[in-house]
Amino acid sequence: MGLIDLFSLQQTYDQQRIMLCFNGPLTKSLIEEIGNALRNYMQRENATPSSAMDVFGAYIELTQNIRHYAAAKGWNDAEVSATVVISRDALGRYVVSAGNIVDAADGQALAARVAALAAMDKARLKAEYKEQLRKPRDDGAVTGAGLGLIDMARKAAEPLVCSVQAVGDERAFFSMRVVM
Repeated sequence: MGLIDLFSLQQTYDQQRIMLCFNGPLTKSLIEEIGNALRNYMQRENATPSSAMDVFGAYIELTQNIRHYAAAKGWNDAEVSATVVISRDALGRYVVSAGNIVDAADGQALAARVAALAAMDKARLKAEYKEQLRKPRDDGAVTGAGLGLIDMARKAAEPLVCSVQAVGDERAFFSMRVVM
């Protein structure tokens, strides 16, 4: 492999307003370290405490969901690989994006859930959140696309957006964007 053109990469990051980017296997300790870096960056940017908490919360929710999903599937570290990007949009809002490999059927089901939440207004999202809180939880049940996803949708400045791109016959790359 030749020399990577880091200058072009830096220019691309600057143009896209990317503050933080990670690509690779997500371990528990790495999620924590990136989270600490994100907090420090947001403090230096003088982000409001509520904004910083919302961005950090979205980051944690997305990355932990990736780890939990891979663990539930029994996948190895290479299969827990993810891409996480935290950026600013043209309006100065924070954008948290994350993507990972999933079983294609799981990706489609999650995309349908995200689309359903994106179609709800704030009042309906609040009701959905309360309804989810009241549901009994089985001790051994694998959870996902529940309270955390609804909470992100409630706090987001615009509807959640996701995509599912096929990677072979049985797997797909699921990515989601949350604007805070």
